[in-house]
Amino acid sequence: MDKTPHTDPIQSWTFSRETNSEIRRAAASGIYDIRGGGAKRRVPHFDDLLFLGASISRYPLEGYREKCETSVTLGTRFAKKPIELKIPITIAGMSFGALSGQAKEALGRGATLAGTSTTTGDGGMTPEERGHSEKLVYQYLPSRYGMNPDDLRRADAIEVVVGQGAKPGGGGMLLGQKITERVAGMRDLPVGIDQRSACRHPDWTGPDDLEIKILELREITNWEKPIYIKIGGARPYYDTALAIKAGADVVVLDGMQGGTAATQDVFIEHVGQPTLACIRPAVQALQDLGMHREVQLVVSGGIRNGADVAKALALGADAVAIGTAALVALGDNDPKWEEDYKALGTTHGAYDDWHEGRDPAGITTQDPVLASRLDPVEGGRLLRNYLNVMTLECQTLARACGKSHVHNLEPEDLCALTMEAAAMAQVPLAGTDWYPGKPGF
Repeated sequence: MDKTPHTDPIQSWTFSRETNSEIRRAAASGIYDIRGGGAKRRVPHFDDLLFLGASISRYPLEGYREKCETSVTLGTRFAKKPIELKIPITIAGMSFGALSGQAKEALGRGATLAGTSTTTGDGGMTPEERGHSEKLVYQYLPSRYGMNPDDLRRADAIEVVVGQGAKPGGGGMLLGQKITERVAGMRDLPVGIDQRSACRHPDWTGPDDLEIKILELREITNWEKPIYIKIGGARPYYDTALAIKAGADVVVLDGMQGGTAATQDVFIEHVGQPTLACIRPAVQALQDLGMHREVQLVVSGGIRNGADVAKALALGADAVAIGTAALVALGDNDPKWEEDYKALGTTHGAYDDWHEGRDPAGITTQDPVLASRLDPVEGGRLLRNYLNVMTLECQTLARACGKSHVHNLEPEDLCALTMEAAAMAQVPLAGTDWYPGKPGF
């Protein structure tokens, strides 16, 4: 018997099990992989930043006895009726079609209970969503699915979607198993046929045309509704500057950790920039044009807790939007459905089921049996609780930094744990007064 000791086998980092599995899948099927959700790779994120709480050189606020305000107004530049929110956290656009009717209703209920807004997503406005959303933002997308002027007027704001963090430069997808008769009727599509949205708007090709489109939307709505422009996190400085030039009231900036109903996996993992890298260039564009706080900045993509909210605000955002986190609060990818996820060939927490229409939690599905598992009233309560906790966490951190309003948080309140985060956020590396690229160094 050979008694020579053997080293343990080493799995290749370049050709990992996951990589090899994808190569075999591509070879067998001949098609690229489509999935929902957001980027799964590790990128610099808000966890790489820390707050510098007050001590002697800064004076903290006392617990819950000294007020720390959280309200935010969106659309103050031109709109006659800006949106007043109690908290700086909104619900991002997610369509009826990608989500069940029950999920859209639950999002509206929860947002209303928490004093904030929700957003329609592609495919139009449903009566359930409008009826249970005190403040509803209507998304105006390249597809124009479900769009009509009456719904524009019934909305509280309009969000012109130019890009999305999960797929800057790419159009949306809704696979045929989610195109039910109701979804098809709203979108003027055949039942059961895959829907692929356009990657750009059909009636304008640049910022000058966008300015004309914004004026058209303002005329349709009698200049009452705030006009948002949503951009994917690719070239945030220039895209923000051009959105301002075109007349936007609000810029929504979506980093690569933002989710999607369905698109190519190669898009989700290899296009765009991390949310953390996008905020400071966008804020710089606002400042350079003298529009910071006059044109509001809403940041989305991977926001999970009150610390993320507080850090985004400290870097210059006015509010954040959540999508994936809101669905998790409703019950998406809950371990109690693990056996059902296994039957789909996945596991809870992998977010591999969004595009297939067989979500065991009843959220990202059009199957009436599965959708009935979600109680919209209970879902709304859960979302309200989650939004309240996020807000309390954000207030706690702001008080610790001596701030009487969460918007008083600033980059000076932060330090970074890594060189990458320091460079992206333009805050000092912990223990130093330096960050990569700091002027004068």
